[in-house]
Amino acid sequence: MRRLFPVTDVTDETAATGGAAGREWSLAELAAAYAYPEPGPQRPAPWLRANMVSSLDGAAQHEGRSQPLSCPADMRVFGVLRALADAVVVGAETVRQEGYRPARARAEFAAAREAAGQGPAPAIAVVSASLDLDFSLPLFTSPLVRTLVLTGAGADPERVAAAEKAGARVVVAGEGAGVDPGRAVHALAELGHTRLLTEGGPRLLGQLIAADVLDELCLTVSPMLTAGDAQRIAGGPSVTLPRRFTLLSMLEEDGFLFTRYRRT
Repeated sequence: MRRLFPVTDVTDETAATGGAAGREWSLAELAAAYAYPEPGPQRPAPWLRANMVSSLDGAAQHEGRSQPLSCPADMRVFGVLRALADAVVVGAETVRQEGYRPARARAEFAAAREAAGQGPAPAIAVVSASLDLDFSLPLFTSPLVRTLVLTGAGADPERVAAAEKAGARVVVAGEGAGVDPGRAVHALAELGHTRLLTEGGPRLLGQLIAADVLDELCLTVSPMLTAGDAQRIAGGPSVTLPRRFTLLSMLEEDGFLFTRYRRT
């Protein structure tokens, strides 16, 4: 892996030791490259970042899944971003399509998580209005850290009871049946989850963008063309004015670009 931006006197120190493609970065180096902002002196404010992958022609999925657009380096970044987070926020449709499992503890990050006051692994926070989820899955019945289900006050009481019976913690984050994105972020922060990561899908990311609660986007640009009618990384209604983000860094490996943008 090599750093393309920001440019320094030695733009890519790794190329000097590993050739033009550089060497494989350690997990510690990746963690430093993707560190969350340091909290201020007051009560830590929530910081929500998204991690998504897109083909060159804008597809966020191929045949309904993001994995075909990925690569080993992308999966290393994926793992590091999870290891840095307090909670991973994900939409119900993505849980169903991607076969989500509980986040696992990683020995390489155990000391850093303990020092940061974090649990052994991030909690998975599933956003669902209908609660149309399979609560017999390990994500709900046997996570290392209790899974959270974000829903509205008007959710079906029977489905709420089913979620709680399975072991999930139901968090109300909306007045009606749906979830208010801003309220969801603050509800997670109230539980101590301020370092937030969302992995989509596109519908959820679009809602977060429209609610203006997304602070950072980590976007992997895959050197592939898919054509077809796959979703973009964010869907749903457009915002009144486009949101401007600033490029913080760009890494490259095997033609894949790993970009990091922050709210301007």
